[in-house]
Amino acid sequence: MRITKLLRSLLGVSRMFVRDVQLGHSSLIVDVRPSWKRPRCGGCGRRAPGYDRMTKPRFWQALAFGTVFVHLRYAIRRVACRHCGVRVEQVPWADPGRRFTRRFEEMVGYLAQVTDMTSTAKLMGISWQTVSNIVARLVKERLDDSRLDGVRRIGIDEFSYRKRHRYITTVVNHDTGKVIWATEGKGAAAVEAFFDALGPERLAELELVTVDMAAGFLKAIRERAPHAKVVLDRFHVQRLASDAVDHVRRDQWRELQGTEEGRVVKKTRFALLKNPWNLTPKETTKLSQVQKDNAPLYRAYLLKETLAAALDYRVPALARRSLNRWLAWASRSRLAPFVKLARTIRKHKDDVLAYVDERYTNGVVEGLNNRLRSVARRAFGYHSPEALIAMLFLVCGGIRLEPPIPGGPLQL
Repeated sequence: MRITKLLRSLLGVSRMFVRDVQLGHSSLIVDVRPSWKRPRCGGCGRRAPGYDRMTKPRFWQALAFGTVFVHLRYAIRRVACRHCGVRVEQVPWADPGRRFTRRFEEMVGYLAQVTDMTSTAKLMGISWQTVSNIVARLVKERLDDSRLDGVRRIGIDEFSYRKRHRYITTVVNHDTGKVIWATEGKGAAAVEAFFDALGPERLAELELVTVDMAAGFLKAIRERAPHAKVVLDRFHVQRLASDAVDHVRRDQWRELQGTEEGRVVKKTRFALLKNPWNLTPKETTKLSQVQKDNAPLYRAYLLKETLAAALDYRVPALARRSLNRWLAWASRSRLAPFVKLARTIRKHKDDVLAYVDERYTNGVVEGLNNRLRSVARRAFGYHSPEALIAMLFLVCGGIRLEPPIPGGPLQL
């Protein structure tokens, strides 16, 4: 077998001619050239007359052969393209301006999807920053430009990626479950930037938005997309009720500390916050003691459970009636946290009840944020929001990369 045919097969490059091979201590240098005679423009790919040749040859890192690093070497030419001007020529093994072969970058992107950046850098023999740069280029190339077309139902949430209130706002398409947009920052400005990216025509097609009770998000949606139905995340509403229960528990503990009634309140947090069907026997006993000896705290527990039951209704009229009764009860409960929560829910009552009609929550967005949090953790944090956003799209944006290795058993 000729060396050109062998290396074409090993490197996965068909339009390449091998001129020489040099084997060093731990690296293989392959002198190559394109198989076509007339150079082609690196910008448009058209044939163009040569302008000059670089004095020093360039090196491109390819996938290693076992423990042996492989580099392609070629003195690249410049061409005088009548469409693009003076540009470097196109080469069949790499994209213009890159110092790695296409298969090498594909492998880096695949490993970055499935493992941490440090392991990827170590396996591929490159730096952590180079991995990040390759990921950014792959995302720019592979991210589907039509991801914002036909968007009907979206979820919006924010993600804290660093201390001191550094946030990224993410937008997820409920119909596909994929991240379609992300930007640094939070609040109204971030949502307005997304609406600007959608444009007037696509914005007019938007039907439903799920969010939490962040005032900035709601303000931007009311002003820019008043036709879209707002659905407040059910689990965010229930979390507010859980926070109110915990507030009542802490107040009771401070008030009764050192007394027999205070002993009953001690270590009841999980019994009060967990779902009834998840309680252990010990937690059930604790809850029974609270019911017997601490009426305000047990009232707070019942308010939390009754709110969840109101949102479980499938019939909107029944849900509205139940929520109205809950609001009246919470307002006269003489529990300050629940009086405050009742005012908040009454202000957004229609958006809360929209869940009963649509059955959409921000669960998909929260799940993707948790996945993004694990990505940030395995990289030991990101200093640049751009790098984290690129990883977000790589992992959760629907970009599919396959390892450039043969599959299946060996056929003899």
